[in-house]
Amino acid sequence: MSIRAQQRERTRQELLRVSRLLFADRGYGAVSLAEIVEAAGVTKGALYHLFASKADLFRAVLEQVQREVGETVARTADAHDDPWTRLTAGCQAFLAASTAPGVQRIMLVDGPAVLGWSEWRALDERTSARHLAEALTELIGAGVIAPQPVAPLTHLLSGAMNEAALWLASSGDPASLPDTQAALARLLEALRTG
Repeated sequence: MSIRAQQRERTRQELLRVSRLLFADRGYGAVSLAEIVEAAGVTKGALYHLFASKADLFRAVLEQVQREVGETVARTADAHDDPWTRLTAGCQAFLAASTAPGVQRIMLVDGPAVLGWSEWRALDERTSARHLAEALTELIGAGVIAPQPVAPLTHLLSGAMNEAALWLASSGDPASLPDTQAALARLLEALRTG
């Protein structure tokens, strides 16, 4: 990698780091490009060389957050040999990971608002929904979950978990996470065959 390419990547990473902190703290709408470039110590020209717009920069931050949450979920799920335990542990890990205020704001609040539902859902499907569909397909194939179309079940569970994470963001009650996780466990258990 050339020195110029290394500098470009360092600048890109610094813009992502600073933007993520600002977006997580105050939200997309309250952060200006001028603040971002000042905090990153770069020019607007350098930002525009790497990102077409503030929304493009936010998309990159959102992709980073979604990737990290997905990695946490996968790491938690993959720690288990049993496919059912992998599914339930992964779903519970998603709820826990998305309770971080910065994650909630970027991934669940500003993400759909800034990018629009269609683009946000496409990003969500490339990360977490794809893994959820794979886990459900495996469990249906093994007879743990009754045969049924995977796509609607995936969307129902993903939507329920995203909505629960949004609710947790506004709850303010420390018991809300364990209560929500218990409700999710009951919901998932209802999918199991006899």
